[in-house]
Amino acid sequence: MRLNKLLKVTVILISVFGLIMIYSASHIWSEYKFGNPYKYLINQSIFFCMGLLLMNALSKLDYKIYYKHSNKILIICFILLVLVLIPGIGSVRNGSRSWFSLFGFGFQPSEVSKVGLIIFTSKYLAKNEKIMDKFSEGVLPIILVILLFFGVIMLEPDFGSGMVITLTLFVMIFVSKTKMSFFIKVGLVGIVGIVFLILIAPYRIDRIVSFLNPWSDPLGSGFQIIQSLYAIGPGGLLGMGFKKSIQKYFYLPEPQTDFIFSIISEELCFLGVLIVVSAFFIIFLTCMFIFLKTNDLFGKYLVFGLSFGIILQSILNLSVVVGLIPVTGVTLPFLSYGGSSLLVSMASIGIILNVSRSSNT
Repeated sequence: MRLNKLLKVTVILISVFGLIMIYSASHIWSEYKFGNPYKYLINQSIFFCMGLLLMNALSKLDYKIYYKHSNKILIICFILLVLVLIPGIGSVRNGSRSWFSLFGFGFQPSEVSKVGLIIFTSKYLAKNEKIMDKFSEGVLPIILVILLFFGVIMLEPDFGSGMVITLTLFVMIFVSKTKMSFFIKVGLVGIVGIVFLILIAPYRIDRIVSFLNPWSDPLGSGFQIIQSLYAIGPGGLLGMGFKKSIQKYFYLPEPQTDFIFSIISEELCFLGVLIVVSAFFIIFLTCMFIFLKTNDLFGKYLVFGLSFGIILQSILNLSVVVGLIPVTGVTLPFLSYGGSSLLVSMASIGIILNVSRSSNT
């Protein structure tokens, strides 16, 4: 139970830290747009309270119920992904039709689909463990399901979420009894597929160009990453100080979302980076201990998939912010502004806590 307490406390603390930094990053932008410097903080606080209730509820709900209803959960996720594509039902934000607008709040079905697909894949791998070394019988069916969902998500388009989901599920398959030769072939096909998806979308090519040389278009495709680096660069040992960021004054667009870490680095620098990295390290390490101590195969895959998805998304976000990879549009779990991301991340932790409780870890 010590692992449960450590995981739960860490998630709550990093989420509260996220609320504080969202306020610091957004109060100028929020006052300009809404005439209320606390608008984003209030919205995120509402989702944080909902997330706490959801995390606690799911930590007490027997996780084996997901095994029983995994097919229904998957179908519901697919229906939501299709519905969001329909004009008049789904909303367009930043050029992507990936949102439902509910009571003034945005909701992304792709976020829920992450959990739904991880649950379904966990059941599939647990149920078909003995045939996962056979391509046509074991691997192919689950790959087709993954590609179907990836294809629907790309119609929005939401390349970042699609990549997080797909990579997470493929790593889950990797830790099963699937042969290594299969992943070599899939890797080659995947590279070709990614190149194709980049070539057919001009804005993705712009992101690649801005990644390689952001100063080639400093006021266009390279603007975000340049401003992000300007935020991170002058931080020093202790940073500029809380609420003293310069880049949030309309230099870095909506800094409370994907680039929240830039503001954390600018204002708190080493201390902020230490807080963020330490929190995610504790979350991942704790989840891996739970994974190793869980005997039930379905629970084992569930813990691995949910925790790996959170850490993968964190690594991708941090890599974008410091200029290691092109802009992907993925949020930083527990820290970035966004209700869907926070709710799904805290729900994932709730499920992991229940697996841990059931395994007496």
